[in-house]
Amino acid sequence: MRTIVIGDVHGCLDELLALLQRCGRSGEDRVVLVGDLVAKGPDSPGVVQWARESGADAVLGNHDAHVLRALRGDEVKGEHRKVAAQLSGPDAAWLADRPLWLPIDMGGEAAKGRGAVLHGGAVPGAPLDEQKREHLLNLRSISDDGQPSKRIEGRPWASVWPGPEHIVFGHDAVRGLQQHPHATGLDTGCVYGRELTALVLPERKLVHEPARRAYAEITSTKR
Repeated sequence: MRTIVIGDVHGCLDELLALLQRCGRSGEDRVVLVGDLVAKGPDSPGVVQWARESGADAVLGNHDAHVLRALRGDEVKGEHRKVAAQLSGPDAAWLADRPLWLPIDMGGEAAKGRGAVLHGGAVPGAPLDEQKREHLLNLRSISDDGQPSKRIEGRPWASVWPGPEHIVFGHDAVRGLQQHPHATGLDTGCVYGRELTALVLPERKLVHEPARRAYAEITSTKR
């Protein structure tokens, strides 16, 4: 069985379906989305509905979490309130059930085949089941003084992640595709007009689908 891990979709349903076709997806393949299924793009409800109805797996992203906050009645940006209002009851419940990380099989020898999908990042030195929620959703960097940071500064957390899991993640469109010894970043900025990227396992092949257009403007997360 293959596993197709897909970067941040952000409501880009047309690109998602085209990418799966480009990957030659069959009914036997497992599809795992790295979070941020919603917001910024043209069809967030369609992406969630497709994921639920197709049996895809997904981890929670920070924008998905904002939509869930809106569903609880918390004060959030208007964009997330709009998505929340558009979700059907079953789709909202499915989104609320998304975990913060999922195990995957990277292929190869048993020790080297251990993998995980999460949205943001993981702080080196702590196992995945002891990572903080805020880091799993928002981490981008380890600052020069060794502190975890959601900004673009210091070093990418993924460049210093020692394993043992190989982590596949999203969230960092500014840095784009990242390929480190023990981590692969798949946020290649589809919603910003670049491309949607998949990692196909066990062959570890990257597949890309160009964005139809830019749906949002990227913002800097530097200091």
